[in-house]
Amino acid sequence: MDQPLNSRPIIGVLADEASKESQATRGYSYIPACYVKFLEAAGARVVPVRLNLSEEEYTKIFNSINGFVLPGGSSDLLESPYSRAAGIMFNLALRANDASDYFPILGSCLGFEMLTVLTAKEHLLSLTDTMAVALPLDLTPMARSSRLFQSFPKDVVRSLTEENICPHFHKWSLSAESFNGNSRLQEFYKVLSTNHDGKLEFISTIEAYQYPIYGLQWHPEKTPFEWIDKPGMIHSTAAIRVSFYSGSFFVSEARKSTHRFPSQEEEERALIYNYSPIFTGNGSIFMQIYYFD
Repeated sequence: MDQPLNSRPIIGVLADEASKESQATRGYSYIPACYVKFLEAAGARVVPVRLNLSEEEYTKIFNSINGFVLPGGSSDLLESPYSRAAGIMFNLALRANDASDYFPILGSCLGFEMLTVLTAKEHLLSLTDTMAVALPLDLTPMARSSRLFQSFPKDVVRSLTEENICPHFHKWSLSAESFNGNSRLQEFYKVLSTNHDGKLEFISTIEAYQYPIYGLQWHPEKTPFEWIDKPGMIHSTAAIRVSFYSGSFFVSEARKSTHRFPSQEEEERALIYNYSPIFTGNGSIFMQIYYFD
């Protein structure tokens, strides 16, 4: 008999180091509020996962949450508190899924890049002209049978492939050539979409073959919640629908996890409801940010 779905999923979102200026005035680390809203809008609650915890503390969090998001940011992918925490959680997820303990991970932008480094065990990224631009996705034949895009209505998939509605805010990308030249990446991920910056074809959506692990080199979380006046910030109805179905898919994956906090008190203490986001306006690429000591 199938395990009943978890109707109260809780998803951890990894923090990133704040700028030196923000560390001096607001907090050591941060999470953009758009990621929190993106998950909450799809029916999940969020726990901030802070940096510089012990491996034991990360394991305790892992056993209490139902999914994990690696958000965008600017950390070093080889040596940083972000990469260390990401590596610990990634390895815990692999071991759990190998033991039939379902646990999904979603990497967005820097998170996508982090997934490639953790899998390939090396930095294979190339500089691309992809900062503040919206593009359609060039879906591969594998996208049609993918877990991710199978959940999207046909008209939403059509919009994805024909309209400039996928925001890109990254300067590093995984080229198609680098992906095809690395056996670890090829064996672990199927490529669901690519894009082109005019000079280089790069991978924009990946899905692991054997694990519920997904990487997006684009930002579905931005379109409903970020209103900074920059190219690439798209708010069309089609873009909002893409965001909705992206978030709903990942939360549906988290509903398959049976992890839970040891007590209601510990759960309530961990939730992001205990923190208030700061309105940052035009001084930042994010409208609101959560800061943590």
